[in-house]
Amino acid sequence: MASSSLYRGRFAPSPTGPLHAGSLVAALASWLDARAHGGIWLVRLEDVDTPRCVPGASEHILQQLASCGLVSDGPVLWQSQRGAHYQQALDQLIANGHAYPCGCSRKDIETVLQSQGLSRERHQTAVYPGTCRPERGGLQGKPAHAWRFALDPASTDVRWIDRRLGPQTQNVATAVGDFVLKRADGLWAYQLAVVVDDAAQGITHVVRGEDLADNTPRQIVLQRALAVPTPAYLHTPLVLGANGEKLSKQNGAQALDLSDPGAALAQAAASLGLPVSARSLPEALALWAQAWPYHHVATRP
Repeated sequence: MASSSLYRGRFAPSPTGPLHAGSLVAALASWLDARAHGGIWLVRLEDVDTPRCVPGASEHILQQLASCGLVSDGPVLWQSQRGAHYQQALDQLIANGHAYPCGCSRKDIETVLQSQGLSRERHQTAVYPGTCRPERGGLQGKPAHAWRFALDPASTDVRWIDRRLGPQTQNVATAVGDFVLKRADGLWAYQLAVVVDDAAQGITHVVRGEDLADNTPRQIVLQRALAVPTPAYLHTPLVLGANGEKLSKQNGAQALDLSDPGAALAQAAASLGLPVSARSLPEALALWAQAWPYHHVATRP
């Protein structure tokens, strides 16, 4: 088993409810990867979207993790306490010409896209048409609703290698456009918060569900703009619900039954392609180390 004091991983759930089976898969995968490579594993509560957070869910999640033997190696970080750090990052982006104010509502964006004969797929965010970009006249008298990242047209093709999915590429401009950094309601956007916090915690390896893979290119362009390192990424298989869609709280996922933590871990291990016999963390750890050898981080801004 390789050892690296440079490895720092994290599990970052949103406390919109208790952990479910899909959440445990992501938690176990990130914990296994850190342990298999002699690294540090941290827990971060991504409670920045306060209207969606359920009172008491953060504490419940930490209790659920502890009952499975998954305990953070350092203090738990709470995003809701870090607004000043996100503001500092936004100020840096503004000063460097990487962010601008936007006065467009969702309806405004949809109207422009429809006028251009464009539509969006179900569940997809509408691609921002750049209405408020400074070179197009900016706000033009409209009140600012949000702050957006100003993509550099010369560097919107982002390529990276996912440890499980292999070579990946996305043109951020055509996939999402200038994305939101601070929302119209004053809340911080996930993309900015996660990049700032990964950098602050020195995260070198991110292991998370495959549904978050398309967030990676937005985070990479932000990392470059803020001059912080890019972690190595590994996106794990998703646990699907009865309707074939990702198991989630919005999809009717039930809270984890932890009356038998070993059985829950075995099920999570099976979802990761590890034999169901891996009912203990040491078993699962040995199998994971064989499946996913250490990946050194070489990407820097």
